[in-house]
Amino acid sequence: MKRPICLAAIILLVLLIAYPAQAFTADSLAISVKDNGDASVTFDYTLTWMENLAVFMRVADPATELRNALESNFKKPVTILGVSDREAQFVVRDFAQVSRADSATTWKTPGLSFAAADNVLKQYWFAPLVNPDFSPAVTEFTFPDRYKAEFENKLEIGPIIHTESED
Repeated sequence: MKRPICLAAIILLVLLIAYPAQAFTADSLAISVKDNGDASVTFDYTLTWMENLAVFMRVADPATELRNALESNFKKPVTILGVSDREAQFVVRDFAQVSRADSATTWKTPGLSFAAADNVLKQYWFAPLVNPDFSPAVTEFTFPDRYKAEFENKLEIGPIIHTESED
């Protein structure tokens, strides 16, 4: 009786190891640019049950990993506001360059690239076992005048320049 259970467990283990599993999925990224250039960032994602287990057992810390990725990408200090198993919220200081001339304010955001996350993952031993999707299904930038720029399934987004007239 024990032999069939042991055999089934071994087959299941081999299947889990041999079959690339869907991993981390970036669902949405919302960036709200403030008048002074700071930004509130909300990142929604989906984790597999294995990733949730790794977080629960403190093998992985998504807050720290996301903060490090954002600081590396933006070259700006990032403050974590909150992290759950589905969402992370941050503030990025001086995210956008702000210039004021005549009666207009212009914000220039940095470009975004999620390709670096994929390159970092490839350095880990378990990289062949997972198939993450780092490009958010929707990335939305909102500016102080409520102007929105939206992108779907983009691994890279160039800088955005938005000018608001104060007239």
